[in-house]
Amino acid sequence: MVDWMEQPLHEVAYFQEGPGILAKDFVDSGTPIVRLAGLGGYEVTLKGCNHVADERASSKWQHFKLNLGDILVSTSASFGRPAVVGSEAEDAIFYTGIIRFRTKSKHLSDGYLKLFLGSREFILQAEAHASGSVIRHFGPSHLRQMTIRIPPIDLQREIVDLIGLLDDKIELNRRMNETLEVMARAIFKDWFVDFGPTRAKVEGHAPYLTPELWELFPDALDDGDKPIGWEEESAFVQAHWVNGAAYKNMHFTDAPDALPVIKIAELKAGITKNTKFTNTALNDKFRITNGELLFSWSGNPDTSIDTFIWVSGSAWLNQHIFAVRENGKRSRPFLYAMLKWLKPEFAEIARNKQTTGLGHVTQQDLKRLLVHIGSPTVMTAFDELMEPTYDRIQGNLMEVRVLAQTRDLLIPKLMSGEIRLRNAEEAVEAVA
Repeated sequence: MVDWMEQPLHEVAYFQEGPGILAKDFVDSGTPIVRLAGLGGYEVTLKGCNHVADERASSKWQHFKLNLGDILVSTSASFGRPAVVGSEAEDAIFYTGIIRFRTKSKHLSDGYLKLFLGSREFILQAEAHASGSVIRHFGPSHLRQMTIRIPPIDLQREIVDLIGLLDDKIELNRRMNETLEVMARAIFKDWFVDFGPTRAKVEGHAPYLTPELWELFPDALDDGDKPIGWEEESAFVQAHWVNGAAYKNMHFTDAPDALPVIKIAELKAGITKNTKFTNTALNDKFRITNGELLFSWSGNPDTSIDTFIWVSGSAWLNQHIFAVRENGKRSRPFLYAMLKWLKPEFAEIARNKQTTGLGHVTQQDLKRLLVHIGSPTVMTAFDELMEPTYDRIQGNLMEVRVLAQTRDLLIPKLMSGEIRLRNAEEAVEAVA
């Protein structure tokens, strides 16, 4: 470790915070603005983005345009949330609350800088220098006070390549789950929204399902333009909706038998150092376990209102999240597909209620939302079709959890020189 250097971060890395752009500058199309919602994965996306006119972007915000390989990090709430700019976000601009990083030293590789920005060491420094009593945040002035320990460049590349094996597997599972979710939504839409099989029969089209499935669907529509014999029911009656408990500071403890309290932050990032723990059982109905279907009904309409499958073990559910439990009417795979299909509508409901940046979906909203329910044989067939998809999504999530835990364990040890590369390689081979 004699060759490792500790350098001021500003001497080896360039950083720049995004500009504050007013809503009056937004247009329907043009140059996209990357927002925090686009930093959820390992590559920057345009999720939740707004746009500004191309000429406005070129004249006023040209020096905020993104290049391939730029590293973006959130400045608040979730410190150390780096994502790399790929082709999707190239030439976009980035919003305030995000900092762009680039290396500016031959002694620091791009990959190693990204690992550092997602490391425990960076988070600790960010928290130590950050300001704000409720939501902590940092900016360029704080970054100028930070340091980074740099091993020789060849070792940097070897560490990056090794961690990259885990990252690649995590990303593969994430994309696979995105595809499986798209498939679940598409089948739900075809069967229960568009009535595809029945409409195809009415219009004389050839079957596009297996004969066993095809014969389950009616061959006519009723006066309400839905398949004959089908019903409309509210989303609310399809499940038990158990809102989490209002856990408070007096409930939190570091006792060894304490379980994590699951808020919306845990649904997005899993259990972290910011997670609170409790051994107070306010009611057994608030206890959740692996496979539980959870619906966050409060927060930012674009980034918080969503459905999740919980895979991080026994925990206590906090308020603002429904545990969506079977009530004897519908299966968990059906409820998952239904909620994912309704996600855009949930976001719109929440957006229309926004006052201070947050929105919400209530039980009354769920009672007003209607879904179509087919015959028992159709519902059973859908369950049998969707169950393997649901199980695969849950399995991928559990695998990601193990991979991420291994990654987060190895990174600080590798970056500090605590363990040798060969020992880390053996750990990666065991899980990847």
